[in-house]
Amino acid sequence: MFNVKQRANPRPTPKPDKSNPDATSPADPESDGMTVSRPGDDRTDAAAGQASADRRPALSQALMVRLRGYGSGETLVAGDRLYQPGDDRYDLIFIESGRVDLLCDAISDQAPTWIAEMGPGDFLGEMSLLTGERMFITARAREPGTIYRIGPQAFRQLMAHDAELSDVILTALYSRRGLLKTALADTIEIIDHRNSAPALTLEVFAERMELPHTWTDADSPRGTTMLTSLDLQPGDLPAVLLPDGVLLNADPTQLARRIGLAPSETATEPADLVVIGGGPAGLAATVYGASEGLHTIMLDSVAPGGQAGASSRIENYPGFPRGLSGAELIRRTAVQALKFGAQLYAPYRVMKLDTQPNRSIQLTLDDQSHIEARAVIIATGARYKTLPLPRWAEFEGCGIYYAATELEARRCAQSPVVVIGGANSAGQAALFLAGRCAHVTLILRGESINTHMSAYLADRIVNHPAITLATRTEVTAVHGTECLESVTVTHRTDGTTTTLAATALFCFIGALPDTTWLPNIATDKAGFIRTDTQLDRDLGPHWDTLRRRPLPFETSIPGVFAAGDVRLGSMKRVAGAMGEGATAVASVHARLALSEADN
Repeated sequence: MFNVKQRANPRPTPKPDKSNPDATSPADPESDGMTVSRPGDDRTDAAAGQASADRRPALSQALMVRLRGYGSGETLVAGDRLYQPGDDRYDLIFIESGRVDLLCDAISDQAPTWIAEMGPGDFLGEMSLLTGERMFITARAREPGTIYRIGPQAFRQLMAHDAELSDVILTALYSRRGLLKTALADTIEIIDHRNSAPALTLEVFAERMELPHTWTDADSPRGTTMLTSLDLQPGDLPAVLLPDGVLLNADPTQLARRIGLAPSETATEPADLVVIGGGPAGLAATVYGASEGLHTIMLDSVAPGGQAGASSRIENYPGFPRGLSGAELIRRTAVQALKFGAQLYAPYRVMKLDTQPNRSIQLTLDDQSHIEARAVIIATGARYKTLPLPRWAEFEGCGIYYAATELEARRCAQSPVVVIGGANSAGQAALFLAGRCAHVTLILRGESINTHMSAYLADRIVNHPAITLATRTEVTAVHGTECLESVTVTHRTDGTTTTLAATALFCFIGALPDTTWLPNIATDKAGFIRTDTQLDRDLGPHWDTLRRRPLPFETSIPGVFAAGDVRLGSMKRVAGAMGEGATAVASVHARLALSEADN
């Protein structure tokens, strides 16, 4: 049961009204209705123009005819609502005639915020069509007209079989979500005190799931006003404001289920493939499984991203000479998976995996629900290593972090920070933070930064004026009142100690495989999963019955595969993980073919 209270005028600042000449609208009336204009720079104007074209593409007559062919016609009268906030079932809509207003419903008795006007030749929809989350805007007919509704099944057929049309639609849906994340940021508003660990968890979830959201410091003037207006007590935080209520003591699981990012009903048929883990390996497996016709479900205990999602910049990923952030790589791959019809659910933790001969694999989730699968790929990656220091756990999320993205950087902007680690993830974090913080101290236990770090990163760090490199050094204590304020470092050569002011410590000292929930699977001493040729010759009577050896990437449990960082012997690189995830799907196909032959 959700801890929810209904709100009455909780936001003191009303939303703008298009009908009020003194109000401001998210869209420039001289633009296409879906573009915020920022004149003055040719490159900015060109980028804005391209973004406008992406959001509101001009369909050719041939594309319009094909799009209509997927839908069913419907006549509108002025005032008809095509969809509204809270709807969990809605269609891609093509407008043949008439005009439709897109609105964000206002809080209290204020008029709705006008977002855009769409007309003949336009189609309505954004990423919710793929993710399945509940709608958070209203589409209302301004005048009589005719539309064509493309329902979920027809929409999937369109995306799978019409490459040209699906590319245009997918680009528009993706671009529109980016606009709505800014224009409708307060659709989901997280309220808590600065440096709150639970609030950061909510922010990470909302950011990775591409949800329009904003964060309000409970101690700011606006925050205190809102706490009074909502009658919120300190024990109610973090609170999440939604259009239809307020979640108290909110967490990502509660938020996900409230906005519809969860299976609405138990599947009656087993999935062909369930991928456990949404990092690079898991997402690649999901893309290839879904694109090759398998009914594919991906589950992640946090949100798609894994350790790669925490990387501020990846410069050695093939095909991206200027580099890209881990978040952008994950975002693009997740959209690909959704395009091919995969179902992505988070946060869902798999607690148990049960297998019986000649039966589907059953997964028990943390809410005690069950999912059945014909094959499973484990791509759970690894859990971050920590330092065994007093108060370390107390400062996690309140000064100690395992990711360096904009979310964490905002909490320590213009302050001194410490980064621990000697591999690429630590180097990328140090360079990213050096442009946002007062100073960065990079601490390594080893003698040289070149031992485990790529040369291009090491060279930049050594020559960066805002980074101090401390080798043969380790953090031996952390200090602070409510949040981290300083650290003690010990110099390994002579045992001397130094106290460094630090509002944040970013820890990148490696990771351990996330396999403690798999007691019956073969692993090495560290917990990495053994696969195919790494397994013992004597695999037990069940394998004798199958009369075959494990396939590539197959574990000691028939039909269960492993890919990425969780697998023994894997290359701990993003590109390597994606390659393993994609290749493991080939073995899944072979396994399913063998099962069908046996039946």
